[in-house]
Amino acid sequence: MLRRLAVPAAAALAALVPVLLHAPAAAAHAAGPPAAHAPGQVCFWTGAGQHGTGWCYGPPGYADVPEFLHDKAVSFRSDLNRDVYAIDWGRGTCYARLIRAYDYSDNWSWGSRIDGVADTNQGCEAG
Repeated sequence: MLRRLAVPAAAALAALVPVLLHAPAAAAHAAGPPAAHAPGQVCFWTGAGQHGTGWCYGPPGYADVPEFLHDKAVSFRSDLNRDVYAIDWGRGTCYARLIRAYDYSDNWSWGSRIDGVADTNQGCEAG
């Protein structure tokens, strides 16, 4: 009886091992900074010097930054061959901060205002 249960249990465990081995790596990539600055993206981090938890944006369009970066980006790096805009949605208006192609900041004061990123200024005032 025990042997009959051991074979299906071993097969189920063998099928589960690849899932368990890949899950932490995927979760770490989603929560942490990218392994390398991806061409065609601008990346933002919660820590100075492009450290901490990171997130990257690639055009086209607008994207809200994730909650962990909302008004909390400390550094950024653009590996994008075009300008993009950091967007701050204020009361009754919005502000756009230009991020030039291939620009970076290791201690970005405007990151305390960031709500989103876009490939246009979204009709916002210059901020």
